[in-house]
Amino acid sequence: MSRSKLAKFATIATRENVIQDGDELYKNLAGSWRQTQFENNNPLVLEIGCGRGEYTIGMAKLFPDKNFIGIDIKGERIWKGSTRALEEELTNVAFLRTFIEQLDEQFAEGEVDEIWVTFPDPRPRDRDIKRRLTSPRFLAIYQQILKPGGLVHLKTDNLDLYTYTLEVLQERKPKHLLYTDDLYHSDLQEHTMGIYTTYERRYLAEGIPIKYLQFKV
Repeated sequence: MSRSKLAKFATIATRENVIQDGDELYKNLAGSWRQTQFENNNPLVLEIGCGRGEYTIGMAKLFPDKNFIGIDIKGERIWKGSTRALEEELTNVAFLRTFIEQLDEQFAEGEVDEIWVTFPDPRPRDRDIKRRLTSPRFLAIYQQILKPGGLVHLKTDNLDLYTYTLEVLQERKPKHLLYTDDLYHSDLQEHTMGIYTTYERRYLAEGIPIKYLQFKV
């Protein structure tokens, strides 16, 4: 591991806007994220697989009356997102470094108001279906931690993941489901608030349509 990465890992270990394994609060915040981390009772929104936290940061700037948590396992990505949040003095942002499979240990039942899944690894191989972040396995976790009626959003460039997710959802017959295979040529783009990730801009420059789904689990 490079010295640069080690330095970044050491830095995030000292940050109050980062929670990770080894911290006193890790696995002790379930049910009290609002009160303990944010010291308010505002809605709680998660970005799953947040990468550099571009959506987390973007939403936090637009909605100062909501709390946002970017979740990823990659420490260097968490460092980038948490650095930007500190630079922009965003007190309604935190980052949780953990595996997505452990979300039901990190949040209490019904604690979360909304979830965003932004450009996840599509896991194209059949043997990796269970690892797709919109597989029934993960949808069950989202359903557990979301309040009744809480929304989930998916943005992806990958047509196969979009198609797979749509099929899974239609089998579940959700009460609410909006979708498009070309977000920026649809009337659904207002739901994504004009926030673009670095990868998203790259895909659009290459002429790849962005797919979007909004649903309740």
